[in-house]
Amino acid sequence: MKKIKGLMLLLVFGLTLGLVACQAEEEGFNTDSNITVYTRDTTSGTRAGFMGGIGFDEAESSDDVLVEGFVIKDNTGIMTSLQTDEFGIGYVSLSSLTNEIKGLSFNGVAPTEANVINNTYDLKRPFNWMVRTEGDFPSQEVEDLVEAFVAFLGTTDGADIINNAGAVALPATQTWDDIKANYPITEQDNSGVTVRFGGSDSIQKVAEALTQAFSAKAGNFVADHDHTGSSDAYKRVVGDQKDESVGKDVGFASRPFKDSELEVGGVALPEEQYGQLAWDAIVAIVHVNNPLNNVTADDLRKIYDGTYTKWSDLITE
Repeated sequence: MKKIKGLMLLLVFGLTLGLVACQAEEEGFNTDSNITVYTRDTTSGTRAGFMGGIGFDEAESSDDVLVEGFVIKDNTGIMTSLQTDEFGIGYVSLSSLTNEIKGLSFNGVAPTEANVINNTYDLKRPFNWMVRTEGDFPSQEVEDLVEAFVAFLGTTDGADIINNAGAVALPATQTWDDIKANYPITEQDNSGVTVRFGGSDSIQKVAEALTQAFSAKAGNFVADHDHTGSSDAYKRVVGDQKDESVGKDVGFASRPFKDSELEVGGVALPEEQYGQLAWDAIVAIVHVNNPLNNVTADDLRKIYDGTYTKWSDLITE
């Protein structure tokens, strides 16, 4: 009798679990829920690229035009939030995208490296670098190492690292071995030399991968990374903060440099002092349970300006 009772209890328990699972499946995604809007702050190059890319230029530098109740997070904060916030939407660099959140297609094109290269994915931006002015480095060793690092960016070795880190490298044909003899600083022990890198945090992952690989080829110099946003690339490399404790030798910006950032005191920077190292895509992201798969620039603008406030404004089936 005890055995029969045990079997009956197991049967009831199994049926209960099945009913709960079916109920959860039937409930699905609640499109009547309000959209939680996540954004970066106005110093972010990712924000500038995203807002400019969806035709909402006035939101690049002003929070006043955004929907009421928006949430400001950094790149990591947006990724983490959308792993748990089923009704949120945000945007991140393609290089940051993981399987733990859903990256949306933009205008019907999936956010992939292949689609960035073939120029069909429109929501993309350049990754740029800037270095200090000649003679304005902490030492000749640092200046020579920075010059060699910039040359390394344009090699196939550098391109492989950029691509493996999730960005899209520019075309390259020569290897580091082809040109390293032009940079004798890389042949000596540089383990006592520190080179300071900063600027865009969206580029940090790529920059750290590049400096880790290049340091091993250039006397094991110390790469000090302190990434605080694209706007700091100019300020801390050639601008008014360059001689403060936050000053940097190499800065990165995940957007085009502004005209005002390509000059100092009214004098234009020489072209060898800045350039592009890669392309990156910006991807609108949602929770993995969200049934939405594609958005247009118009959709995103209406979400961020508050025209669309509920998911039912976009998801009609």
